[in-house]
Amino acid sequence: MTFTHTLADPRVATTLSRMFTLADLDGSTQTRTRAQHPGRPEPKTPQELADATSELYMPISAEGGQLLYNLVRAVRPATVVEFGMSFGVSTLHLAAAVRDNGSGRVVTTELNKDKVTAARRTFSETGLDDVVTVVEGDALETLAGLDAPADFVLLDGWKDLCLPVLRLLEPHLAPGTLVVADDVNLSSLLPYLEYVRTPANGYHSVTFPVDDGMEISCRL
Repeated sequence: MTFTHTLADPRVATTLSRMFTLADLDGSTQTRTRAQHPGRPEPKTPQELADATSELYMPISAEGGQLLYNLVRAVRPATVVEFGMSFGVSTLHLAAAVRDNGSGRVVTTELNKDKVTAARRTFSETGLDDVVTVVEGDALETLAGLDAPADFVLLDGWKDLCLPVLRLLEPHLAPGTLVVADDVNLSSLLPYLEYVRTPANGYHSVTFPVDDGMEISCRL
């Protein structure tokens, strides 16, 4: 019997290895950028933050990516929605799972146009562009026009926006839908965590101890 495992495809595996290596340089990249622009005002809006971090990968961990792949393989969602694509590390894991399921699509969002351009090129080079739709712009605007139920959701954009994005998507969430949020250790995610950990809001939530922690919430 032959098993399909797109994460093991040389195009995908090599690309992910390269991207994780580059992501390890995020700290030095950030230090260099600050040194090159002393006195530059701190970014405040989501767009300013996205543009100020245009060179940073800020990805999920490798273990987190494996978890996402397995979850999507198990759930077999028709539509995966991702908030916060960056350069597309997490998107590759989601798309690989959709490809191996034999059906489905990934709708992913990103504010920074340079990252959108780079990610689209990556998806094309790895042969996954046919299952990924990249939507450029403010997710609170672009996802408002979602034309189908969100069967699996990954929230990995700016943490203070995770709750507003979830509330926006709630009309599209059927019972049993999994919602995953990355970086539970960040204080800016606290309002989101308080919301999904309150049963009255319609979720059963558990923290999965991978890297900085992932919150996996099941829509009740």
